[in-house]
Amino acid sequence: MTMLTLGLLFGAVTLLFMFSGTPISFALGSVAVLFMYIFMPASALNTVTQNVYEEMASITLLSIPLFILKGAAIGRSRAGQDLYAAMHVWMGRIPGGLGIANVFACALFAAMAGSSPATCSAIGSAGIPEMRKRGYSPGFAAGIIAAGGTLGILLPPSVTMILYAVASEQSLGRLFLAGIFPGLLLVALFACYAVMRYRKEYQLAETTFKATGKASPLLEKESFSTREKFEMLPRVVPFVLLLIGVMVALYGGFATPSETAGLGALLALVLIAVIYGVWRPRDVAPILTSTLKESTMLMMIIGMSLLFSYVMSFLHISQSTAEWVVGLHLSRWILLATVLVMVIILGFFLPPVSIILMTAPIILPPLKAAGFDLIWFGVLMTIVMETGLIHPPVGLNIFVIKNIAPDIPLSDIIWGVVPFVALMLLAVVLICIFPGIATALPDAVMGLAKVKS
Repeated sequence: MTMLTLGLLFGAVTLLFMFSGTPISFALGSVAVLFMYIFMPASALNTVTQNVYEEMASITLLSIPLFILKGAAIGRSRAGQDLYAAMHVWMGRIPGGLGIANVFACALFAAMAGSSPATCSAIGSAGIPEMRKRGYSPGFAAGIIAAGGTLGILLPPSVTMILYAVASEQSLGRLFLAGIFPGLLLVALFACYAVMRYRKEYQLAETTFKATGKASPLLEKESFSTREKFEMLPRVVPFVLLLIGVMVALYGGFATPSETAGLGALLALVLIAVIYGVWRPRDVAPILTSTLKESTMLMMIIGMSLLFSYVMSFLHISQSTAEWVVGLHLSRWILLATVLVMVIILGFFLPPVSIILMTAPIILPPLKAAGFDLIWFGVLMTIVMETGLIHPPVGLNIFVIKNIAPDIPLSDIIWGVVPFVALMLLAVVLICIFPGIATALPDAVMGLAKVKS
C-alpha cells in the first residue's frame, strides 16, 4: 500500500468515526488501535497503555486539572456576577458602557478561570438579562457574551495554550505572555464595536420614540454615586489580586506552571470560602465533582489524541504529509493562510484540544521550515480556533448562551456573533502585519529567544 493510499484511508476512517457520533476521545482511540492492529507489529497493541502514559507523563499537563479546579471554584461562586456588577457601575456613564462592561468582565473572568464556557455562563447569566432589560437587542447581548467568552482560551492561564506548548515543544511561559497583548487587542476591538452598535441601537430607539412615542429603556440615563462605585470593589479586588499574584509567581520565576496552578486553585478555594462562605462539604462537593468530570474528559481526549498522533508518526503519515506540503514550495504567507483556513474548517467539527493535537505533527514542521516563529503562530492559531467556539455547527459558546437565554432564537445568537468573528479575523491580519503584538512582551520579559523559528 502506498503512503498516499494509507494516508487517505487513515483520514477517511477518522472522519467515519467522527461523524458516527462517537465521542471524540473514543473515536481517536479506536482509529489508533485499529491501525495499530492492521499495520503495526502485533506487539504494538501490548504497549497502548504504556504509550498513552508516556505521552501524558508531562509535568506541564499536570497544571491542567489544577487550572480547571481554580476556574471551577471561581465559576461556581458569585465572583462572575460581582465582577460584572462592578464593571457596570464603573462604566455606566460611558456610551455603550454596559456592553463595554460585559467585554471587560469577560476578559477578567477568562483570565481568572481560563475557561470559555465558564466565562459565558458566569458573566452571561447576569449580563444578558441586564442588557436586555436596558434595551439592548437580544442578538447583540448574546453575541458580546459569546465572543467575550472566547478570550478564555487566549488569555493566560489557557488550557488550549498549555496543550499547544506541549505539542510544539515551546516555552509555556513565553506562550502565555504572547497571548496577553493580542487578548487586549481583541478586548479593544470588541469594546469599540460595542460602542458603535450601542450608538446605532440608540439612534433607532430615538427614531422609534419620535415616530410612535414608545420609549425604549435604552434612552434612560443611569448614574451611580462614588460611594456605590467603591462599595462594589471589596468582592472584586481579591480575585484581581489573585490573578496578579498568579502571574507574578509564574513570570517572576517563583514557581513552575504546575506549582502556579496549584497555588491559584488553593487561593481560589480560600477566597470563595472567605468572601462567599463556600466552605461546607456540600458547597465544595459540586466544585470538586465538576473539576473531576471536566479533567477526566479533557485528559481522555488528550491521551487518545496523543496516541492517534503517535500512530500517524509511526506509519510516517504525518512526516510524509509535512514533506509533501514543504515540497509544494508555497510562499510562506500562502502556506500560513492555507494552514489557518484548514484550522477554521476543522473548527466546524472539532474542539480546539483535538485540533491542536491532531494537526501539530503535520502543520508545525512546514511552518518552522518556512521561518515562522511557532510562539507567534500559536497565538494566531488560538485566535482562529476562538472563532470555532462561536460559529456553527459546533459553536460551543453559542449553545452555552442558548442554555442561559433559551428565549433568544438561535438565529439571533448566530447573527449576533458574526461581527465578532470578523473582528477576530481582523486581529489575525493585524498580528500578521505587526508580529510584535504577540512577540514583544515575551521578548521583553523573558529575553529574546535564542533561536527564532
